[in-house]
Amino acid sequence: MGIKVRVPTPLRRFTGGNDEVAAEGDSIKAVIQDLDRRHPGIGERLLDEKGELRRFVNVYLNGDDIRFLSALDSKVKDGDDISIVPAIAGGR
Repeated sequence: MGIKVRVPTPLRRFTGGNDEVAAEGDSIKAVIQDLDRRHPGIGERLLDEKGELRRFVNVYLNGDDIRFLSALDSKVKDGDDISIVPAIAGGR
């Protein structure tokens, strides 16, 4: 079954235009590493040089913001749904 990852429009160039891809891993960090193996270049858009989630990227696990769970160490399992959502700023 795997883990379903929803990909925002700006990152779909790495996934061949797919808005949803499968991934494997036991944590959010492992899933991101697997995504980067399957879709080279996407990992550096999500993680900084220290391996931390970039400030402008939000990740949700089954609808819950991982920053309020265990962040990148949040455990995942087959059937889970991960959404990558770029932060939006500005406006008046």
